[in-house]
Amino acid sequence: MLRGKQVKVERLFECLKNAAVSQLQPQRRVDLPSLCNEIDLPYASDNQRNSKREYILSRIEHLRDDPVKTRQVAEKFVEYYPLWKGYEETFTIEEMLWTDSGYPTISKRLRREIAESIEEEKLFVDSDGFRDAMGRLWVLQSQMENSYEVIDEVVGEIFGKIPFRQNSSSNSLKQQIEKHVIGNSGRWSTKDFFQRLSAFDCSDKRFGKFIEALAGPDVRPDESSQRSFAEIVNSVLSPQGLELAETGEADGYPTFTLQAIGTGAVGKPKNLIFASPVKPDLRFRDAVNNDIEIVTHADKVLVYENPIPDTGLRWRDLQAWWKEHNQCRNDKEAKTTLYRRLLESLPQESPPQKLLFDTFFRHFGQDVPNIPALLPEVWLHYDPKPIEQRGRSALFRQRMDFLLLISPGTRVVIEVDGSHHYSDKTGRADTKAYAKMVSADRDLRLCGYDVYRFGGSELQGEEGARLVRRFFDDLFTKHKIRM
Repeated sequence: MLRGKQVKVERLFECLKNAAVSQLQPQRRVDLPSLCNEIDLPYASDNQRNSKREYILSRIEHLRDDPVKTRQVAEKFVEYYPLWKGYEETFTIEEMLWTDSGYPTISKRLRREIAESIEEEKLFVDSDGFRDAMGRLWVLQSQMENSYEVIDEVVGEIFGKIPFRQNSSSNSLKQQIEKHVIGNSGRWSTKDFFQRLSAFDCSDKRFGKFIEALAGPDVRPDESSQRSFAEIVNSVLSPQGLELAETGEADGYPTFTLQAIGTGAVGKPKNLIFASPVKPDLRFRDAVNNDIEIVTHADKVLVYENPIPDTGLRWRDLQAWWKEHNQCRNDKEAKTTLYRRLLESLPQESPPQKLLFDTFFRHFGQDVPNIPALLPEVWLHYDPKPIEQRGRSALFRQRMDFLLLISPGTRVVIEVDGSHHYSDKTGRADTKAYAKMVSADRDLRLCGYDVYRFGGSELQGEEGARLVRRFFDDLFTKHKIRM
């Protein structure tokens, strides 16, 4: 298993090295340092006697024994050299990253059944939205062909006509789709279209994003068409434990996410209020935009307002946010100060919570940037009035001990139970307290949260640490989280 993981890291490194050289070497020598910095390549001294290739390789070589940094640079590369601009290498790098993303498995047979099920449906409502969506997921034409297209557009604007080259026959996938999918010349079947895209053989995540795009508002700016498409696809997915679930909206239209049935929460996180040892005093600065303001004790609460990526909230995302908001000098300072800030938010009277938090970070070590962030003291409900004023209708257990956002729709709650969860102040069993706890758990599960509980007495010493390590290994295996 370790050998297989090592081979994948080496393949990613080699692919990234070739892609970086391919894209950077044609650039001016004077621009190379800044271009390398843009994709976060490690620093190397700039010996002007080195050729452009030698300089690029000197920076890339620092990644060879650092799988975490290799992955980070690979993600930056695909951000700066996107598919829609024709960078073929990006497709390969994305496939390597996405194969290890923990996405639900979608078999080739299931993909074919989906293609068959939507044969009679329109593939798109808006052709421009369809073109853009396909261009973000597939290599439709080479970088050279993209350059010709830009030249054609410029010449067309200047002279009022389209150059001959654009009218000539082209074998690019983009031109074939224009002819056989968007146009009506020898129209492809849906299976043919999927086959030409390599949709039957690509990573599970790319296929999932493909189906999400076909159901999305850019391709289908018509809600009834969206829901009809999702219903047809779900008739195939549901028996396999998957679904296109409505998880949010964009420009007034629903958005859909392919996920396992019963594992997703509806909607997307908008504000994460966490790391607060006391109940924060909040108010809406703009209720329409859901903008929150901390009225008092702003230094005792954190509010993460960035969009949650479809890979979930990883530690690297949280650290980047912290670094920006606290003007940290470098990643090391950001990592250290964020860890301390989160640790300080844990209740002083709960050593078991501190053991769980500390063991999590010690166990995963250098892999921490690539795993879901373990958020402590997260506010799930918020009621400005105390229970004494609100009465029996008050929301129970407003704060969660820990939360992991494995994806926007996959949310894991971890609770560490002290004796107050099931006993009164005298230490006697309290059936009402226990009933409230299990009732709140039911509500969470019905909302799509996974809830896991530890007894405080379990989390003691080395035996407790072993339990925590085994739990997170099993949890990440279940959700296919790979380091």
